Amino acid sequence: MPSNKNTQGGKTFGLLKEQQRQKLEEINQEYLEDQKYRDEEDLAEKLEGLKNKYAEFDLNDQGEIDLMGLKRMMEKLGVPKTHLELKKMIVEVTGGSSNAINYRDFVKMMLGKRSAVLKLVLIFEDKANGAPCKPEGPPPKRDIASLP
Repeated sequence: MPSNKNTQGGKTFGLLKEQQRQKLEEINQEYLEDQKYRDEEDLAEKLEGLKNKYAEFDLNDQGEIDLMGLKRMMEKLGVPKTHLELKKMIVEVTGGSSNAINYRDFVKMMLGKRSAVLKLVLIFEDKANGAPCKPEGPPPKRDIASLP
């Protein structure tokens, strides 16, 4: 094991995440300066939200959401998919050029006019987060008379 490398896990992981966020921020800046997206309202806020969502599901920290990251995303959203369905979703987003979704493809899909399955699921999840489905905490105590 080389002694000139700092292999402390927490610091290394923190630096890796910071580098990743910087790369995503640079791509966001490109979209903010792009003439095609000038008329998009609240573009800066949308890009920030997309960056956070993308970073959450980039499991291997390579800057791409691979098959397992997409599987985890769909399961977390409550819409589990088979491997074949996930592969079709990746091909739909990337145009068949890759086996993983990079950030540029992800942003292009979310800001674009085409309605990819992944985009629809993510939009649905954002709308569903507004209203809680289940009450928080333990159920209230009931006595025997209140039971049916």
